[in-house]
Amino acid sequence: MTTTLSINTLRTAATAFRAELATLKAANPPEGFSWYGYDILGSVDHLAATLTGMHRDIFEAVRREPIADIGAADGDLAFLLERFGFEVDLIDWPATNWNSLRGAPLLRELLGAKSQICPMDLDSYFELPRERYGLSLFLGILYHLKNPYYVMEKLALHTRYCMISTRIARYTTDGATELAKAPVAYLLGPDECNNDATNFWIFSVPGLRRLFERTGWEILDFKTVGDVRASNPSANEHDERAFAFLRSRRIG
Repeated sequence: MTTTLSINTLRTAATAFRAELATLKAANPPEGFSWYGYDILGSVDHLAATLTGMHRDIFEAVRREPIADIGAADGDLAFLLERFGFEVDLIDWPATNWNSLRGAPLLRELLGAKSQICPMDLDSYFELPRERYGLSLFLGILYHLKNPYYVMEKLALHTRYCMISTRIARYTTDGATELAKAPVAYLLGPDECNNDATNFWIFSVPGLRRLFERTGWEILDFKTVGDVRASNPSANEHDERAFAFLRSRRIG
């Protein structure tokens, strides 16, 4: 598939690909593990609502450059982009991946895909598989990292653009402290959010914006979804997510 790729085109393709994957996965239940349990391709809808103006054609602008899909789970989005002719590196870490990174190789085999699967611990002093990417997809991963500052700074040295999403909060869980007006991050307890010890830093909007700016990024588009009035770091009914499109100031 080599058609011109706007975010609208990708969104339409994601809908069809979601149905194809559902049929494929149902017909090929894995042995000893389960497929990733959330809708990876749902992020495309949020990106379509976030990107504005010429940014809606960003995939066409990076057509000749590789893409990094970081925290890619089973690789649904990476394999969809491969169908549009992109060279995609699927980056995740077995110790924190839903199925210990066994789903991605199996799905790649079932689809006849070729994207490179790169096990990588972002909580270490890592090196990316390539020196340069046109775009990094970094969706739903930031708040799972121990050192988000290091990771964002590292990415700014190696990728021109980044699409990122993460959980944010406007109040502490007890509602006693407002976070929304200060550039801060809330450190979760190990069992405070979904009983998942890999949840660490939940930023306020000003805190997230400052993180981007201080690690070498220019914010091109920014949007929040979910509970945009009373979000907190841990309650499912008060979940809010930020989606941002960034351009590195560290590379041309």
